Amino acid sequence: MPIKESAAKALRQTKKHTECNKKAKANIAWLKRKFLKAFAAKDKKQMADLYLKLQKSLDKMFQKGILKKNTVARTKSRLMDKINGLAK
Repeated sequence: MPIKESAAKALRQTKKHTECNKKAKANIAWLKRKFLKAFAAKDKKQMADLYLKLQKSLDKMFQKGILKKNTVARTKSRLMDKINGLAK
Protein backbone atom coordinates (compact mmCIF):
# COMPACT_ATOMS: atom_id res chain seq x y z
CA MET A 1 0.00 0.00 0.00
CA PRO A 2 1.25 3.48 -0.78
CA ILE A 3 2.28 5.56 2.20
CA LYS A 4 2.30 9.04 0.72
CA GLU A 5 -0.79 10.79 -0.53
CA SER A 6 0.71 11.39 -3.96
CA ALA A 7 1.56 7.69 -4.31
CA ALA A 8 -2.04 6.79 -3.42
CA LYS A 9 -3.30 9.16 -6.10
CA ALA A 10 -0.87 7.70 -8.64
CA LEU A 11 -2.17 4.22 -7.83
CA ARG A 12 -5.77 5.34 -8.33
CA GLN A 13 -4.87 6.89 -11.67
CA THR A 14 -2.99 3.79 -12.78
CA LYS A 15 -5.96 1.57 -12.01
CA LYS A 16 -8.28 3.90 -13.93
CA HIS A 17 -5.96 4.07 -16.96
CA THR A 18 -5.41 0.30 -16.93
CA GLU A 19 -9.14 -0.36 -17.01
CA CYS A 20 -9.63 2.05 -19.92
CA ASN A 21 -6.71 0.50 -21.85
CA LYS A 22 -8.10 -3.00 -21.32
CA LYS A 23 -11.45 -1.94 -22.77
CA ALA A 24 -9.76 -0.38 -25.80
CA LYS A 25 -7.65 -3.50 -26.44
CA ALA A 26 -10.69 -5.73 -26.02
CA ASN A 27 -12.52 -3.63 -28.62
CA ILE A 28 -9.62 -4.09 -31.06
CA ALA A 29 -9.63 -7.84 -30.46
CA TRP A 30 -13.38 -7.98 -31.05
CA LEU A 31 -13.06 -6.06 -34.33
CA LYS A 32 -10.21 -8.37 -35.44
CA ARG A 33 -12.34 -11.44 -34.74
CA LYS A 34 -15.20 -9.97 -36.80
CA PHE A 35 -12.73 -9.15 -39.58
CA LEU A 36 -11.37 -12.71 -39.62
CA LYS A 37 -14.90 -14.14 -39.71
CA ALA A 38 -15.65 -11.93 -42.71
CA PHE A 39 -12.38 -13.11 -44.27
CA ALA A 40 -13.38 -16.74 -43.77
CA ALA A 41 -16.76 -16.00 -45.35
CA LYS A 42 -15.00 -14.09 -48.17
CA ASP A 43 -17.24 -11.05 -47.63
CA LYS A 44 -15.21 -8.26 -49.24
CA LYS A 45 -17.63 -5.43 -48.42
CA GLN A 46 -17.80 -6.26 -44.72
CA MET A 47 -14.02 -6.72 -44.59
CA ALA A 48 -13.49 -3.27 -46.07
CA ASP A 49 -15.86 -1.67 -43.55
CA LEU A 50 -14.26 -3.47 -40.62
CA TYR A 51 -10.79 -2.58 -41.86
CA LEU A 52 -11.65 1.12 -41.81
CA LYS A 53 -13.00 0.82 -38.26
CA LEU A 54 -9.94 -1.12 -37.15
CA GLN A 55 -7.59 1.35 -38.78
CA LYS A 56 -9.27 4.26 -37.02
CA SER A 57 -9.25 2.49 -33.66
CA LEU A 58 -5.61 1.45 -33.98
CA ASP A 59 -4.54 4.97 -34.92
CA LYS A 60 -6.40 6.40 -31.93
CA MET A 61 -4.74 3.88 -29.63
CA PHE A 62 -1.35 4.91 -30.98
CA GLN A 63 -2.16 8.58 -30.43
CA LYS A 64 -3.17 7.89 -26.83
CA GLY A 65 -0.01 5.85 -26.23
CA ILE A 66 -1.77 2.52 -25.63
CA LEU A 67 -0.03 0.77 -28.53
CA LYS A 68 3.37 1.32 -30.11
CA LYS A 69 3.78 2.62 -33.65
CA ASN A 70 5.24 -0.59 -35.07
CA THR A 71 2.53 -2.73 -33.48
CA VAL A 72 -0.14 -0.64 -35.17
CA ALA A 73 1.70 -0.66 -38.50
CA ARG A 74 2.24 -4.42 -38.39
CA THR A 75 -1.40 -5.10 -37.56
CA LYS A 76 -2.71 -2.85 -40.31
CA SER A 77 -0.28 -4.39 -42.80
CA ARG A 78 -1.36 -7.94 -41.99
CA LEU A 79 -5.03 -7.04 -42.32
CA MET A 80 -4.42 -5.31 -45.65
CA ASP A 81 -2.52 -8.38 -46.90
CA LYS A 82 -5.61 -10.47 -46.19
CA ILE A 83 -7.80 -8.04 -48.15
CA ASN A 84 -5.37 -7.97 -51.07
CA GLY A 85 -4.97 -11.75 -51.02
CA LEU A 86 -8.71 -12.21 -51.23
CA ALA A 87 -8.88 -9.80 -54.18
CA LYS A 88 -6.54 -11.99 -56.25
